Amino acid sequence: MKVIDDEYYMALALDMAERAQGQTGTNPVVGAVVVKDGALVGLGTHLKRGTPHAEVHALNMAGSQAEGSTVYVTLEPCSHHGLTPPCAERLIHEKVQRVVVACEDPNPLVAGKGIELLRAAGIEVEVGVLRERALKLNRRFIKFITTGMPYVTIKSASTLDGKLASRTGDSKWISNEGAREIVHTMRHRHQAIMVGASTILADDPQLTTRLSVPGLSPIRIIADSTLRIPETAQVLRDGQAPTWIVTTEQADPDKAARLIHLGAEVLRCGSGPQVDLRNALVQLGQRGISSVLVEGGGRLNGSLLEQQLVDEIVLFLAPKLIGGAEAPSSFSFVGYDLMRDAVTLRDMEVEQIGDNVCIRGVPVWAQVKEGDH
Repeated sequence: MKVIDDEYYMALALDMAERAQGQTGTNPVVGAVVVKDGALVGLGTHLKRGTPHAEVHALNMAGSQAEGSTVYVTLEPCSHHGLTPPCAERLIHEKVQRVVVACEDPNPLVAGKGIELLRAAGIEVEVGVLRERALKLNRRFIKFITTGMPYVTIKSASTLDGKLASRTGDSKWISNEGAREIVHTMRHRHQAIMVGASTILADDPQLTTRLSVPGLSPIRIIADSTLRIPETAQVLRDGQAPTWIVTTEQADPDKAARLIHLGAEVLRCGSGPQVDLRNALVQLGQRGISSVLVEGGGRLNGSLLEQQLVDEIVLFLAPKLIGGAEAPSSFSFVGYDLMRDAVTLRDMEVEQIGDNVCIRGVPVWAQVKEGDH
């Protein structure tokens, strides 16, 4: 049985925020709980960018009971006028007694100002309850709001020997049904999904979210340096989600015009023979894409890893060994000469899904020491 304390109510607020992942756009996911005289009187979650924040929903539910209450909120209440009025001012107006905040808002427009405003009004404020869980929940928002770059997650499903497919290209199915359901949930929670042109040519995938209940499908991003994507591809014809193609200045303008006519957006990213992936991510960030799920092949995965453009890696491993020197691997790049320079993962999570294993982690980039080479 869980003890009823500040962590108890904050955990409830975080649980509610977690359920809204994927639907707040570039905004954070936030939950709020209002407690008065030992009873829950208000609950709220931020549901969509431009709509009322979690605190507003919770205070509206609490009504007159908000006065003298304690409000638990997973992210510092905003203090600026954006698409909605400041939540800090609303809390002051409702005369709440105490506000418990999980973590500060890294948005430069807030960054402690909301907490200062509440304290200046005589409201008791406590910060840091379940801070680490709150920071992890909004890791995509934090990366985007502090750098302007989207949070990049590489997802890959492979055999135990790291193969994405057999030497003939057969890849259906490596992972089990349970693992594939998790992947579709990941799609729902990211604003965009990215693959390379080779994936389109080999599989002609839809790249949509398919769950037992309706889900949100991400914007489809195709990295295609020479515009090899066929005009009959499903991502250009099915109308299920927008399709953006990132290419180079050298790509055929006539093919680009035909793709645009089919409804795709074409972004020129770099003047070289290959897509400048860093430039592509910068452009995606400028267009309001705060998170990208990469489901590409080994070359795209390897290029992103090699350029240190990856924030999280999720690997699904199936209990299969297929071998083959020509069989594609999860990460294809030049590689490192020394084991000590290899990319390692921290904050590891390991989960068994039937006979599959899911490994999640954050890459740590090794620093070559002076004099080592």
